[in-house]
Order: sequence, then structure tokens, then C-alpha cells
Amino acid sequence: MAAQPLLYTLHIQLEPLQLDPPIWRRIRVSGDCTLRKLHHFIQAAFGWHSCHLHEFSNGVNCYMPLDAELMYQYDDVLDDRKTKLRRVFKEADRLRYLYDFGDNWQHVIAVESIEPCDFTGTWCEVLDGARACPPEDVGGVPGYLDFLASGGSFDPELFDRRAANAAVQRICNNFWG
Repeated sequence: MAAQPLLYTLHIQLEPLQLDPPIWRRIRVSGDCTLRKLHHFIQAAFGWHSCHLHEFSNGVNCYMPLDAELMYQYDDVLDDRKTKLRRVFKEADRLRYLYDFGDNWQHVIAVESIEPCDFTGTWCEVLDGARACPPEDVGGVPGYLDFLASGGSFDPELFDRRAANAAVQRICNNFWG
């Protein structure tokens, strides 16, 4: 018997202990979504470019891309392409998402709600958010704070929900990721 399709409302915050005011996104995503696809949705919602490695961790298991060149380097890591949200999340669960092992961008993903839905497959939408995502390769939190202090044309307050949602929808519609 197939499991009831579910929709997860997730609150994703970047560096919650280090960046204030917070940079965050709220997305709604189907439980059939793999962690690899969630990675792509997060990248699109925040404005990252998916140029670096990533991993998810729930405190028990670690999930990351186990592509050909990485398969043999990690013994205790699970393939993020083979793990679906509905298997990792339960109500009020949290997941850590690390993007860019050099800049070390930590994100905390919290489940805000889980509700039944009447469709299957992978789907996502951006519901809300705040503040612009730091540029790629800026040097993590210390580099970003220096970058902000130097001024320039970057607007850290900018967040365009419609643009973020359009980026996520392109992934849904193109079956990318």
C-alpha cells in the first residue's frame, strides 16, 4: 500500500547563530522530493548557484552526493538521491544542510507543518523569506560580514519572493535535479 502523499512546510534559516537579522526562506515541498532535489530547491530559493558540495544531516545520518569520484571516500554516508523527505522528516524535526565545504554555510531546516495532499511527485513553492543570500565564495560568515562592511551595490535586504519562486518552479517544470 502506498503512503499518503504529504506536503511539508519548511523554514530554512542560514547561519541562525551568526547572522542577525536572519536570512531565511519558507518553502512548501512534497514528501516525494529527494534530498538531492531539496538541495536544488534550496539553491534556487536562496539564490545560490550550486557550485559546491553539500550535505544533509539529521544527527543520526549524513546524506550527500555519492557521485563516482566520491563514492569510495565515505563509508558512513548515505546517497541523497535515494532518500526522500517523507523518510527523513517527522513533525517538528530539524535537518542541518551544509553548503560549500570551504565557506561552510550552515542552514537549519525546521518542519513547520505536514499536511496530506492529493498528488504525487516532486513539487515545491517559495512561500516567504527575508534578506538576500550572500554571494558565492565570499569567505563564509567572516568574509560576508567584511563584504557588507566594505559597501558596494549589494543590497542585503533584498528578497523577491516571486523571483525565488520562479527559480524553484523552473526546476519543477524541467524535472531538473
